[in-house]
Amino acid sequence: MKRIILNLAMAAITLSAMAWGQKGHDVTAYIAEQHLTPTTKAAVEKLFDGKSIVYWANWLDNASHTREYAYTSTWHYKNIDSGVRYEEAPANPAGDAVTAIKAQIETLTDPGTTDQQKSLALKILVHVTGDIHQPMHLGHATDLGGNRITVKYFGRDNKLHSIWDTNIVESARKWSYTEWQQQIDRANEAMQAAIISGSIDDWAKETAQIATQVYEEMPVGASVSYNEVARWTPVIEDQFLRGGLRLAHLLNKIFDPEYSGLKE
Repeated sequence: MKRIILNLAMAAITLSAMAWGQKGHDVTAYIAEQHLTPTTKAAVEKLFDGKSIVYWANWLDNASHTREYAYTSTWHYKNIDSGVRYEEAPANPAGDAVTAIKAQIETLTDPGTTDQQKSLALKILVHVTGDIHQPMHLGHATDLGGNRITVKYFGRDNKLHSIWDTNIVESARKWSYTEWQQQIDRANEAMQAAIISGSIDDWAKETAQIATQVYEEMPVGASVSYNEVARWTPVIEDQFLRGGLRLAHLLNKIFDPEYSGLKE
């Protein structure tokens, strides 16, 4: 009985930690895949034994809850508490989403690492780049990124983190991940250049600013319904697109020496 209860508790923790849910990570990865250069796509498929980045987009959410990869459990988020500047936020000694992204890039660009090490780093990079575009993954440590904040989602109690992972996304559009990409991946070259500019910290800081707005508009007990879904759907669309284009940008820089900033 104790083992059953423990397993159920672990399952609940796993679900609450998912960023964007499966749909969001698939959308982000699929957008990225459309912007890989042929050289990059070949390198990625080689490391993934022919599989695409979409295939592995959600892998880390489950892997982080296994003993083998438990060290990655804090790599899905970076906490910025209320009133704390991004640059002054205390570092998590176990690592966070931003340090994880930077570490995977180092692994992937190090000629001394094995293909097995690079494959793992690539799986992590694909997922965590999506994570830093989910506002609650740049949320407050004090409420576990919204996991301690209960709101009314269409009249039912739900956690703020959870509705941002999945509920608002699914309420906004009943699309497959390919349909999401087809509809929102339409930025012109100038817009794409603006999106991929800046550093990884700049991107995370941008998401943290969105998180601040979410906290202001969705406090404890807030009623979230049709108006809120309409209000935040364009933000989610923007974050999916930013995450996908930026992931492609990182991968192209890593794998294609002729890459100049945008897919030719």
